[in-house]
Amino acid sequence: MVTKPLAPGANVARLRKERGWSQAKLARKAGVSLSLLSKVEVGDRTLTPSAAASLGHAMGVSMADILGPAPLTPSDESIMENLRNAMRDYDLPQMEAPPEGEVDAEIAQVNILRDNVNLSELMPILPPLLRKATALAVTLNDAHSWTALAEVYSAIYWLAARHRWMDLAEVAVSRERWASEQKRNPLSEAVAARDRAGTYLNFGDVENGLILIDRAIASAESRLSGDERDLAVGILNLRGMTLAGRLTDDKEAKREANRHIASALQLSARFNEEHRIQGCIFGPKNTFVHHLATLTDLRQQREALKLTEDLDSAMSGLPPTRVAPTYITAARAHLDVHNMESALQNLQKAWDTAPQLARIHPMWQEVLRVADSRHKRSNPRLNRLLKLSGIAAK
Repeated sequence: MVTKPLAPGANVARLRKERGWSQAKLARKAGVSLSLLSKVEVGDRTLTPSAAASLGHAMGVSMADILGPAPLTPSDESIMENLRNAMRDYDLPQMEAPPEGEVDAEIAQVNILRDNVNLSELMPILPPLLRKATALAVTLNDAHSWTALAEVYSAIYWLAARHRWMDLAEVAVSRERWASEQKRNPLSEAVAARDRAGTYLNFGDVENGLILIDRAIASAESRLSGDERDLAVGILNLRGMTLAGRLTDDKEAKREANRHIASALQLSARFNEEHRIQGCIFGPKNTFVHHLATLTDLRQQREALKLTEDLDSAMSGLPPTRVAPTYITAARAHLDVHNMESALQNLQKAWDTAPQLARIHPMWQEVLRVADSRHKRSNPRLNRLLKLSGIAAK
């Protein structure tokens, strides 16, 4: 019998019990209230990223361990083995270089699959593409081919981070930075820094992630100009506000988050539409969705929900990879202000937009788990989502 994966809050209880700790002991070591921990474990409160990081630190594990990695199917395991082998051969091409246009076309396809969060089709493309891009970069040794290789590694990081496969994510960002530095491309280096800071976000080490972001912003501002500078600093600000919103010190979190929010809003106002930078997006609408998510992390749920009266219109034109997480954020905000029906509606929208993402997203699981706890499965929409989720119900 296959065991269903636990939602993050339930996983906290499992890890605590494995150590033989009482709730009081864990709460004391983590610096969280006993009441909060108790509610998180039983499904009366969602496990927030900042609480997950504190609890993980107390138990000697990362935030990614608290949230739990997405399970691998047997076919996924074979693909991941091929991908790890290709990453190990990062400077040892195992094939003749393909035509340059072939790699560019496959990267374009990767970006489409990434935008649509089509994980099942994206995963098998990456190992052979990485080998092609590696051979091309080493053979041509020009700026375009090295930037293309860095973009492939960025896509690998994105895939790994979504699944919380952090060993793979860490190697990917290291290789991405290496590729971006071969011909000193400042824009590519900014994306690599943004992704590296993402691993600190995933592990719950937001303070060091912010140090990396500030360092990268200073570098981009000194080495780039015009639109390229604004785009580089903008994508770094988006990562910065996300990191800052999860600082444990409330005053510092608000101050740092507001600094990045203000900069991102100023820079995004210079663009009439969203722009893509090696798989990343920057513009007014992606800044809006990051702003909403950061306010929610800062526990300013009502302010977040007031940012727009029409969330669908505010996100019009953004790809599912940005839309679905925003519906999840909205579901969390509505849940926190005790608007259960709106929370469930947004969970449903997230699933309809990107079911492969919703199934493995820790906050989608958490909001659903709390809804299950509070409603006793009496809601038809809730019942349907529980069946779709694949997570263990209470």
